[in-house]
Amino acid sequence: MDSRKVFLAVLMGVGSLYFPEGAGAQPAATPPMGWNSYNSFGSAVHEDEVRANADYMARNLLPAGWQYIVVDFLWSYDNPPGSLIGNPFQKRLQDGAYIPWLAMDEWGRLLPHANKFPSAAGGKGFGVLAGYVHSLGLKFGIHVMRGIPRQAVWARCPVRGTKGITADMIADTNSTCPWMNHMYGLDMRKPGSQEYLNSILDLYAGWGVDFIKVDDIARPYSEAEIEGYKKAIGHCGRPIVLSISPGETPFRESAHVSKYANMWRMADDFWDNWKELLKMFDYAKTWEGAGGPGHWPDCDMIQIGKISKRGPVGPERYSRFTADEAITHMSFWCIYRSPLMLGGNLPDNREQELALFGNEEVLKVNQQGENPRQLYKNDSSMVWVSQAQGSKDLYLAFFNIGETPHTIPVDLGQLGWKGKAAVRDLWKKKDLGVFRKKYSQLVNPHGAAVFKFTWQ
Repeated sequence: MDSRKVFLAVLMGVGSLYFPEGAGAQPAATPPMGWNSYNSFGSAVHEDEVRANADYMARNLLPAGWQYIVVDFLWSYDNPPGSLIGNPFQKRLQDGAYIPWLAMDEWGRLLPHANKFPSAAGGKGFGVLAGYVHSLGLKFGIHVMRGIPRQAVWARCPVRGTKGITADMIADTNSTCPWMNHMYGLDMRKPGSQEYLNSILDLYAGWGVDFIKVDDIARPYSEAEIEGYKKAIGHCGRPIVLSISPGETPFRESAHVSKYANMWRMADDFWDNWKELLKMFDYAKTWEGAGGPGHWPDCDMIQIGKISKRGPVGPERYSRFTADEAITHMSFWCIYRSPLMLGGNLPDNREQELALFGNEEVLKVNQQGENPRQLYKNDSSMVWVSQAQGSKDLYLAFFNIGETPHTIPVDLGQLGWKGKAAVRDLWKKKDLGVFRKKYSQLVNPHGAAVFKFTWQ
């Protein structure tokens, strides 16, 4: 894109000038890679912090394929200084009005609060911030809650694109979120409901949004509303990735979710805890085979680096994962082809985080591996395998899920091959030699290793 157009887009807040993949591109053809503000800042990220993370990504991670910068929830809410309350419930005044009042336009569409996002002042929304992110060669995303704001229903806001339909006429007031009371669900059978979703996606497309994470929609699974968001994305004319949350998404909905969403959470929020990592392996096995271009089961965000700077869970800290566990974490997300969304505050990264996030050989497993599957699992070991795109070569990931160091073996016959294989350690970027019939590797407890097998 011409640099003068980028400058104008930033000045005017016209993010829709920028189409990073082209209007005809398939969103999420490979697992999306980026950063999300939630694990570091909860509901209270500010514009300068988003820009700082974008700057870091552009300088250090863009060459390795990282590209999305996603502002997570409650960007329309003005967090009190120092408050760490992540899910502040709205209350009602004597006349029924809601407090705190969220930033919202006359059509009942939430807007970023200018105290948190100064460039949003004057009705610019996220256009200026998205324009800045795009000017770095990156893509911009936001979190949204399913449905329509309760305050829009109370105010009887008109629905853009309709005649005489107001918010109270399309809300399903029996459909609520148990952990955030700002929204009602939409009754998609009612005239005006799809038009409301169309109107918010038109707004987001005008800002230059490339990714939306819709929350409170996968558990419980809201089939009609998921279809509504998908239709609205098609209506807006901009390629936008649709991510749905929270998990666990019901496996019985696998055919539907693969058709209508680009990524979906397999589990509830994942944090820096070894037992949660072990459980993720089970979720992944359940969804084995469900991923592919445009539709990816999501293991949730990567809990490596500096997290919980402003909530939402526990004290500010570097990840509690040990060095070996962090390698296991990254290795599994890559071999499984989960979307990769970094949760730590990127400017706080040390060399050890940058080494994990910048290893292009391991990231290639995530972006170009095909048909990942579990080769075997027992009480102490687990091995996953995927096909290297465009070749007969294989990627293998060895996991020591036990408590002592031990050797993990693979019989080449299990892989469907006879003869020899040249083995390369992708984390160490080192050729290990040519092996016949069998390969084995000593792996630390809670550790992992990732290899490429090239057949001779």
